[in-house]
Parts: sequence; C-alpha cells; structure tokens
Amino acid sequence: MLASRELRRNNIAEYLLYMWQVEDLVRANGFDPERIASAVLGVDTDPDTRSEYVGWYEELVGMMTAEGVREKGHLQINRNIVILLSDLNNRILQSSGFSGYKHSYYSALPVIVEFRAKSGDNGKEKEELESCFDFMYGIWMLKMQGRMISQGTADAAKRVSAVLAQLAGYYARELRGELDLDHED
Repeated sequence: MLASRELRRNNIAEYLLYMWQVEDLVRANGFDPERIASAVLGVDTDPDTRSEYVGWYEELVGMMTAEGVREKGHLQINRNIVILLSDLNNRILQSSGFSGYKHSYYSALPVIVEFRAKSGDNGKEKEELESCFDFMYGIWMLKMQGRMISQGTADAAKRVSAVLAQLAGYYARELRGELDLDHED
C-alpha cells in the first residue's frame, strides 16, 4: 500500500502492474484481508501499519466484489489508468513531435500484434497499450515463478518496456504541466 502511493507518483506504468499483482494477491488469498496482510507483511510489523494494510485490503476486497472482478478482470480505477495512458499514447502518436517515442512504439508494435494474436486478444475490446501491460505482466509473473523466458521474449519485453517507461515519463510530465504535445521532440 505504501509502495503503491510512491509508485503512483513516480511511475504510473509500474504502479499499474503492481496493482494488477495486488488484485491477484487478493484473489490468491481468498479475499481475506488478514490473510493477505500476513502473506505480505513481516511478523515484526507494528500494529498500526498492519491495521492500515488490512484496511486497504478490505477496501480492495469490497471494490473487487462490487465491481464483479473477483475471479478475473481489473478494478475500474486501474482500467481508468489504462484509458488515460492510451489517450496520451494516441495524442503523442498523432502529434508532430516525439520521434524517439514513435520509433520505440512502432518497434514494439509487431510484438504487440503477435502477442494479441497468440493470446486471442486481437479483438476490438482492448487498446494496444493494454496489451502491452498484459504482456509485461505475463513476463513479470513468469519471472516471479522462476520460469525461464527465451532470448526472443526477453528482447520483445525490452521493446515493450521501453515504450511503457517513456509513456510513464510523459504522463508524469503532463501531470506537472510540463508536456507540450505541439512542440516536443
């Protein structure tokens, strides 16, 4: 929870991936806030911090239940981030500048298309950017399970990660009022 606040401020892409992991953590621990806290926190965590975490997990459990994402899917607050980032991505791609970002994006596009085709996600419901997050989350989960990925997959992940990192930086700049879509390059 404390990590989520810091990530949201500093890197919205990592924050989103973290929150997807938290959603899965909630599911894996049977929507039991105490069990979730026990899985995440050390035994020497002070009672106030533990209570704060349990409260946060209770809120997430309530939200996931109310929004019907107990078995799969993502909370609306997390889907909103994808929408915001997709909008920013589209505005950047339509702008006259940002040649470095555009190069990174179009370099990663074949990876995105291939991933969507293999995952059955080549329909119209998801933005390409959400597929980038799905791809990176899958890589992250494989690594957390100690599973190996091929060199080709690692190279593809670097391309997609570069896009998300650049976009997260532009998002932070936009929030601070420092991003000029008309004159950036």
